Amino acid sequence: MHRHSRTLREPTVNGSSEGTGSAADSIRSALTERHPAVPAVPGMSAPPPRLTAGAADPGSDVRAASAIGCGSGEPRDYRAAFDAAHLAMALVGRGGDVIAANRALAGLLGSEPHELAGQCAADLVDLAAEARTWQAYQEVLRGRQARLRCTRRLKHPDGHSLWTEVTLGPVPGTPDVLLSVADISDRRDLQARLRHLQMHDPVTRLPNRALFFERLSAALEASSYGGGAGTGRIGLCYLDLDGFKAVNDTLGHRVGDRLLTAVAARLTQCADQSGYGRSGGHLVARLGGDEFALLVEDSTGTEQLAELARSVLAAVQEPFDLAGQRLSVSASIGVVERDAAGTSATGLMQAADTTLYWAKADGKARWTLFDPERNAHRMTRQALSSSLRPAVERGEFELEYQPLVDLESGVVRGVEALVRWNHPQFGTLTPNRFIGIAEEDGSIVQLGQWVLRTACRQARRWQIEQPSDSPVFVSVNVAVRQVWDSDLVGDVAEILAETGLAPQLLQLELTESAVMGSAGRPLQALQALSDMGVRIAIDDFGTGYSNLAYLSRLPVSVLKLDGSFVRGFRYEEGTHPNPADETIVEALVQLAHRLGLTVTAECVETAGQAARLRRVGCDTGQGWLYSRAVAPERIAEMISARPDVRHL
Repeated sequence: MHRHSRTLREPTVNGSSEGTGSAADSIRSALTERHPAVPAVPGMSAPPPRLTAGAADPGSDVRAASAIGCGSGEPRDYRAAFDAAHLAMALVGRGGDVIAANRALAGLLGSEPHELAGQCAADLVDLAAEARTWQAYQEVLRGRQARLRCTRRLKHPDGHSLWTEVTLGPVPGTPDVLLSVADISDRRDLQARLRHLQMHDPVTRLPNRALFFERLSAALEASSYGGGAGTGRIGLCYLDLDGFKAVNDTLGHRVGDRLLTAVAARLTQCADQSGYGRSGGHLVARLGGDEFALLVEDSTGTEQLAELARSVLAAVQEPFDLAGQRLSVSASIGVVERDAAGTSATGLMQAADTTLYWAKADGKARWTLFDPERNAHRMTRQALSSSLRPAVERGEFELEYQPLVDLESGVVRGVEALVRWNHPQFGTLTPNRFIGIAEEDGSIVQLGQWVLRTACRQARRWQIEQPSDSPVFVSVNVAVRQVWDSDLVGDVAEILAETGLAPQLLQLELTESAVMGSAGRPLQALQALSDMGVRIAIDDFGTGYSNLAYLSRLPVSVLKLDGSFVRGFRYEEGTHPNPADETIVEALVQLAHRLGLTVTAECVETAGQAARLRRVGCDTGQGWLYSRAVAPERIAEMISARPDVRHL
């Protein structure tokens, strides 16, 4: 007995250890000690003893007995160890049939050891289910592959399923293979529970962002292969609660979490009632914070998604009763529905996020459907934003000038500088395409300085080139952000000194909303500019605050009436002047003159409008009647024109 224990602890004949427990070691040692005829050194090929009893494999019984220590007259310790081992094992012949199996394997499969002998090993552990695994198994049987390990789900005769890890490896010195089967059901259950925790939101119990993207990617991949089983389309409702931060800030995160849980329950109910998706399936997920997503696989069109969005919005807007707190919230929803082919998960989410932003910007508490044309405009806007700052350095901007004409004499009194962007991709862009972007990202400061310097330099050049003519002033638009984010007073003083232009020949235009809301630093800057001699004009007057009390306190010298008033003065095509517009304009002109201000009318397009404006006392006009915005050379011609020319 002592000799046997020593043998189990000895190393294998090739100095390495086989993987599954010590079963291979036991069999290898048994073969070495109990059958001297079986060589213990590689290279010696003496065959093991065989019986001549009539059997399908004449040597299988001998090999089984030899491998597990059942030789004639020898102790049965190894056979007992084989049978008593907790690891399920079987000896498999080269033909793939079971030579011997222990009780652990028989119990795992709901059978008896002797009943397994002679059965096909591949059938017992379902090795033929996958072509790749079956091929590897055949290679192990032929001795061309050292080991095979795979995971299989087996069916027990009593009906329950179990997950197993199947390992096959050669028994040295014999043509046979050792099969071991380990029950890993508990491990798989633990992994499944851990995955569930990893892939689900702990607050709402909904799938989280990771599981959502996994499901979305799988749906898109499945649709890309086609097959005709579904519609090949996919839809998404991307939802964000309106005002959720206020709930957290005022009532606490505990109430906020309860609200999220209640919202999740209503979203799930809406999805279940809709009954859409592949085989009726759907996915409602919390992507983070107060953002949720409803994924619709195999959607039938935008109407289906629109109906879902309507039901979700109505459900969320119903009041919530949370532990004595009655809360009312709403949501903004971005809806995207499209062909799954050619769609990526990232692209779909970008479209949904953009559409959700539109819903927020349009007033919240609504759903908005993705609009490719609107998105193209957004993409263009983004492209302009990213290239705006470098465009100033590359010299892609230029100025054109529109004359400001004296309504009595027809003489050009001044010009307004209007910037144009010669974009290499989008062509010539007018200010309404990029000024708003420049104000948002702060590049208006750099651009505004360039416009101011270029306009003042050009005005001075006209003055030098035509000294006999009365000098014209140049009017430059200024954004309120230029007042806040830069030293506008210092910039103006520096540019005037650099160009030699008199301060009285520079007019700065600010919108009515910017001027009327001025206080603190902006008001101080405007006052300093006015004290310097620069003229301040209120642009688009009559469309903003129209707070007349401000006019007496602001350093303003010019009012520019918005074109909407002037359009009421049309006489062409049988139309009659609008009495209300005329009355308002006349009152504004009289008020401005009483305050010492001059008045410029914008958008003058007809001679009839000019005559009417002249009759009510308006000082100067600007519009297509006189000229569109033109190059500096054309303005020089207008300056030198005869005074009796009414419009140019």
